[in-house]
Amino acid sequence: MDGQMKWGDKPYHSLDYYMKKRFGEKVYRLSLNAGLTCPNRDGTLGRLGCIFCSQGGSGDFASPSTEPIASQIATAKALISPKTNCRKYLAYFQAYTNTYGPVPYLRRIFMDAIQHPDVVGLSIATRPDCLPNEVLSLLAELNTQKPLWLELGLQTIHPQTHAFIRSGFSLSCFETAVANLKSLGIPVIVHVILGLWGETPQQMLETIDYLAYLGIHGIKLHLLHILTDTDLYAYYQKHPFPLFTMEEYCDILCRCIEHLPPDVVIHRLTGDGPKKLLAAPLWSADKKRVLNTIHKTLKEQHSWQGKSWQA
Repeated sequence: MDGQMKWGDKPYHSLDYYMKKRFGEKVYRLSLNAGLTCPNRDGTLGRLGCIFCSQGGSGDFASPSTEPIASQIATAKALISPKTNCRKYLAYFQAYTNTYGPVPYLRRIFMDAIQHPDVVGLSIATRPDCLPNEVLSLLAELNTQKPLWLELGLQTIHPQTHAFIRSGFSLSCFETAVANLKSLGIPVIVHVILGLWGETPQQMLETIDYLAYLGIHGIKLHLLHILTDTDLYAYYQKHPFPLFTMEEYCDILCRCIEHLPPDVVIHRLTGDGPKKLLAAPLWSADKKRVLNTIHKTLKEQHSWQGKSWQA
C-alpha cells in the first residue's frame, strides 16, 4: 500500500491522522497562556529573547494570561465553535517557556487544563534547559492521567545559526532533555525553522537527519517569519537576506519530509505569523493557498511509492 493511501488523504503522517486514530475523531488545539516568562528574557540568560520571537513569546493567538485556565478554554472553544462541531480538545501551552516556574504553580495550571472534561490531552512548549528533575516528575505524573507531549524549540543543529538566533542552550542540553523525556515515556515534538539566515538547504536537511536519528515522536516544520516586533526585523531592515519563495519553501519542505522516518508525526508544515505583525514573506499570509501548494507539491512532484509506512 502506498503512503498516500496509508495516511488517508495526505502523503505523510499528519497530526490530524494521528489524533483521529488515537481518539476516534478530530481533535482541535486550544492555545492557552500560563503567564510565564523565559530565562532568555528575565535576565537569567539574557533580556532580549530569541531573535525571531515576538513580544507575545510566540503565543500571539492565546487569551490573556490574567484569565483563569478554565476561562481561557471556554474562550478558545467559542472562537472555533462556528467552524466545527468538535467535541475533543488538546490543551496547548504555547507562549514563552511553560516549565519555567514554581512547580506548585505549574501543577495547578496543568491540572486545571487536563481535568476539563473536553480536554483529552496536554501539549507543553518549553526549552530543553528548563526541565529540572522536579518538573520531570510532575510531567511524568501528568502523563499518567491524560496523554501529554513536550514541544522543544531546537530550530537548528548548527552552532553558528544557534548563536545568531540567541537560543542560549547547547545541543548537548537538548539531547539530555530528549533522553530524559523519552525515559519517562513522554513523546517529544521538536520545532525546526527552515530558512534561517545563512543556512543552506543542505544544512537544513542535516538538522532533519539528526532528528531522524534521535528518534523523536513528532516535528513542527516552520517557515521563517519576520515579525515587526522582533529583533530579527530590525536586523533584516539593516541587513536584508534572501527569504524563501513559496516554491522554494515547498521544495525544501518536501525534501525534509522525505528524510524523516514514516512514523514521525508531522504536526506542522509551516507557521502562522500574525498578519498585523508579518513583515515578510508576505506570501505566507495566505495560509490556505500555501497549504494547498504544499500538498500539491508533495503529491505531484515527489514519489511516495514503495515506502515501508508504519502507522
